[in-house]
Amino acid sequence: MSNSTKNGWNESFDKLAKVLEEEKTRRAKTRVIAEPKKQEASVIRIFDAPREEVFRAFTDPRLMSRWWAPRRLTITVETLDVKPGGSWRILNRDGDGNEYWFHGVYHEVTAPERLVYTFEFEGMPGHVLLGIVTFEDLDGKTRLTEKSVFESVEDRDGMMISGMEEGSPEVMDRLAELVEKK
Repeated sequence: MSNSTKNGWNESFDKLAKVLEEEKTRRAKTRVIAEPKKQEASVIRIFDAPREEVFRAFTDPRLMSRWWAPRRLTITVETLDVKPGGSWRILNRDGDGNEYWFHGVYHEVTAPERLVYTFEFEGMPGHVLLGIVTFEDLDGKTRLTEKSVFESVEDRDGMMISGMEEGSPEVMDRLAELVEKK
């Protein structure tokens, strides 16, 4: 094997090691908890940002459209009426033009501490979850806990299989890029 071939392989392995380390670091920042046989799942992340800023990213349509889905999707916030009884509706569109609509209703809005809302993927109507997001002040940082309570263990497991565990760290990274001071 020539030196240039060896160097090329070594460079490729170095790049792979870097990508794997970045993925490990990203996943370590965002915890996804889904205990077997329970109908809930939680996503927990600490942001280096005041909770008012993190809360605002959940309640301002211009900000939500910048982080609410993985990077491969475009985000359109059609409705975001953040008040008890107010509704929300968001479109995610992939590169092939496929559309994925989500909607729900706010049940509790306590700024900047807590949001409670329903969440339903329009592609699978009738599978509604209750989302409870808390924003805990940690001396200028924010612990975000997003708890999803599903109608059944099967619904929760279906959401996990559909990409929640893989997508949540990326979405939380996007939120961090928006709210954290660099």
